[in-house]
Amino acid sequence: MDNPHPAAQPARILVLDDDAELRALLERYLSTQGFVVRAVSDAEQLYRLLSRERFDALVLDISMPGTDGLTVCARLRAQGEWLSIIMLTARDDLVNRVVGLEMGADDYMSKPFEPRELFARLNAQLRRRGVEEKRSVGAQVAVGTWTFDTATGRLTRGEESLDLKPSEAALLQVLVAQPHRPLGRDRLIDLARGRNVELSDRTIDVQILRLRRMIELDPARPRLLQTVWGVGYMFVPAPLR
Repeated sequence: MDNPHPAAQPARILVLDDDAELRALLERYLSTQGFVVRAVSDAEQLYRLLSRERFDALVLDISMPGTDGLTVCARLRAQGEWLSIIMLTARDDLVNRVVGLEMGADDYMSKPFEPRELFARLNAQLRRRGVEEKRSVGAQVAVGTWTFDTATGRLTRGEESLDLKPSEAALLQVLVAQPHRPLGRDRLIDLARGRNVELSDRTIDVQILRLRRMIELDPARPRLLQTVWGVGYMFVPAPLR
């Protein structure tokens, strides 16, 4: 097996297609190439998985009963979802192909296709995403009346400056990276992993309370770090006056 990710954690790939045979084929083939692969048959399964787990790329069929791939792509991008999206289209489906790219898809492939080509395109997208992530290190994000430096974990406001604890900084980094996106506790823990912090369901709730006391005008009625009942937490970037 040729694993293209020997020195790092394997990339996680999500496949959404209503064709059971194709799902099984891609799950089997991409797994043998060193990826961690999950496959689902409809949009609701996909949304539930994304609220709990981190994925690096999505292989997304356009033509599906119920919620189609174009709608899924548009919703994910509107929520600030950063993962690479490769859309699968019918060979003569030029209009949907163009619309998919306009909605934020990174690439497309026409059915039928060779799994080896999909593997190559996934690797190309993952390499590109890696470069973009490196470029974004050290970004400064507006968090209400504060500015958050994602590299130093520091909040500043005029002459004021607050150095967050590593666990607080890691949690805020994850939340501000995906604005308007509800994230479950398991997903937050997964995304914060590798930042030299330890988080659990209970400690996430404690860190959220601490962050609210620092950045919210009224911590009892949070507007920036909102609770999404039954899911977890969500960052809503909005100026506070």
